[in-house]
Amino acid sequence: MTTPRLLLGLCLCLAAAAVVADDHAPAPYPWPGGARAAVSLAYDDALPTHLDTAIPALDRHGLHGSFYLVMSADTVRTRLADWRAAARRGHELGNHTLFHACSAQGADRSWVSPAQDLDTMTVAHVQAEVLLANTMLHAIDGSTEFTFTVPCGDRNAGDGDYVSGLAPHMLGIKLGAGAVVPDMRTLDRHAVPVAVPQGSTGAELIALVEAAGRQGTMVNFTFHGIGGDHLAVSREAHEALLAFLAAHRDRYWTATFREQMRWVRDVERAAAP
Repeated sequence: MTTPRLLLGLCLCLAAAAVVADDHAPAPYPWPGGARAAVSLAYDDALPTHLDTAIPALDRHGLHGSFYLVMSADTVRTRLADWRAAARRGHELGNHTLFHACSAQGADRSWVSPAQDLDTMTVAHVQAEVLLANTMLHAIDGSTEFTFTVPCGDRNAGDGDYVSGLAPHMLGIKLGAGAVVPDMRTLDRHAVPVAVPQGSTGAELIALVEAAGRQGTMVNFTFHGIGGDHLAVSREAHEALLAFLAAHRDRYWTATFREQMRWVRDVERAAAP
């Protein structure tokens, strides 16, 4: 039979053990305003639905996204004023190369043209194109710090890895699969994992945000079409995600990827010996 004294002793032992455990647990990652996690809303390929659907929806909810422009895209040529206006309202215009070169290898890559086959290009050539895209972004909106999403997640040109050499020129690089960052303190800002939703429901997108909140890290969405174009999610799913984030601003820091990587960089510098 457990006596009150013994029960009290057990409770004190458990409390002491919890204190010891807490002493060894890492401190929560210091997101702005005490937020639980960060959320990056990114949109690749400079698609018409970004200007016509995504940006108006973000503006209605007071949220900012990162739009990765392929500089040869029709919307960059024909709707440059709209992209500049989006940048003035706080959205990021990011680097997605000049021509979106990808490897032609694989059953799903028949759309890659010979002129944009990464397998036939040199590292020097691809890096020169990416840096020229930075110059063009500066000309569009005056940016001096840049982030990059690697087209198709393909980092190897014909003669080697072209992405690693871009690190000095980028605050952050989105590369690789995986929605929720497992540990912010070991995150490589130049190899940030992303989720690429296609046909996802609003509930599925929100579940990823909540998973990031439980881990205290971040989730990186890379959308393509919104209610149209390719690799699309529905307007309804996108709207449900934005409404959730707008309603929980205190929990989830939704900002441009550039702002978030600037914050992560500064935390890294403060923690350096």
